[in-house]
Amino acid sequence: MAVPVGTELAESCVELSYVDAVRERRRRPLLDCVTARFEDVAAVRPFRWTRGERHFSGWYWAATTGQHVGFESWLERDRLLLMDFDPEVVGIASQPFWLHWHDGKRERRHAPDYFVRRADGSAVVVDVRADERIEPKDAEAFEATRLACGQVGWGFERVGVPDAVLLANVRWLSRYRHPRCRCGSVVDRLREVFAAPVPLMSGADAAGDRLATLPVSFHLLWLKELTAEDMTVELLGPSTVVRLVDGGGW
Repeated sequence: MAVPVGTELAESCVELSYVDAVRERRRRPLLDCVTARFEDVAAVRPFRWTRGERHFSGWYWAATTGQHVGFESWLERDRLLLMDFDPEVVGIASQPFWLHWHDGKRERRHAPDYFVRRADGSAVVVDVRADERIEPKDAEAFEATRLACGQVGWGFERVGVPDAVLLANVRWLSRYRHPRCRCGSVVDRLREVFAAPVPLMSGADAAGDRLATLPVSFHLLWLKELTAEDMTVELLGPSTVVRLVDGGGW
């Protein structure tokens, strides 16, 4: 079973352990797990925080799934928020499984941060780690995970610190991600107002009382039924030009 990391992993050397739908722990060969719905499994380790620890764990309510998804750091939370904002993402699970392999000396294991299901049915395994915090053992684990994912047709991404302006904008819009922010009559008026590009505040005022229309505007921006100018360039503000997405949504 000895397979050095950095070379092609033998399929028989790789196994996954996870918690199934009835909360039982299972360990199976990787190739037997190709069609498993890991976006629905429970995390393989708990999300805890105690005083004095450098990281911060918690739970984030994802509009994509209508369920809470765990994170183990602020950076993981930020990346989770961006995945929730991505309309191509339809399923997210945190710490979905342990990946087991042998590095030539001993058995190793690694729990990727997220398993993501996309709208086209494809799957992506995501590890979150800032560039400057990747140690040699981390790089080995990420490479082993990438090779394993390639064997079953899953994508693999190692992501770091996101663009600050984009994150700030998405973080603001996430406050309005819940369906309770959607009011049908206000939505109809906003669709009419933003059929042509209009500054955000001017459009909200034209649609009615801004106290009622602005939250719905932000909700529609979250859903990408409305779109703003490049959100990686400047922060959303009263003069940000907003328009209806062609076709009224995704």
